[in-house]
Amino acid sequence: MAKKAVKTITVEQIGSPIRRPKEQRATLVGLGLNKMHRQRTLEDTPSVRGMIAAVSHLVRVVDEK
Repeated sequence: MAKKAVKTITVEQIGSPIRRPKEQRATLVGLGLNKMHRQRTLEDTPSVRGMIAAVSHLVRVVDEK
C-alpha cells in the first residue's frame, strides 16, 4: 500500500511567554517552542491547529505544505 503524504505546518514563536498564563506557556512547550524565533514543523492535525489558535498572538505560521 502506498503511504499518504502527511500535511505539515511550520510555526515560529514571535512572542515572549513572559507574563503569560501558565496554560499558554504550556501550550508553547507542547508545540516544541519555548524560546523566541524557534521554528518547528508539525503534523497538520486539528489538535495542533487548536494549540496554534490558543497562542496565535505568540506564534506565526511560516509554511503550510
